[in-house]
Amino acid sequence: METDYIKLFTDTTIIINGLKIELEAEGIPYLVKDRFESARLGGFGEQQGSVEIHVLQKDVANAEKVLSAYKSQINA
Repeated sequence: METDYIKLFTDTTIIINGLKIELEAEGIPYLVKDRFESARLGGFGEQQGSVEIHVLQKDVANAEKVLSAYKSQINA
């Protein structure tokens, strides 16, 4: 079973949370790496736009379609 995750997108927590909803609606599993929150908890600084969302390598094509539609929606 393939469990290699690929970084799909990096942005702020708010944008990533919206993308998570869209991926869940399509049944695409994901992982979130919130470097901003990790840095805050550790007492360090980090840019707010440093939240990453990763998807399984086998789901990249479908996830990119979802991401493209989501970007169009939020930029409208």
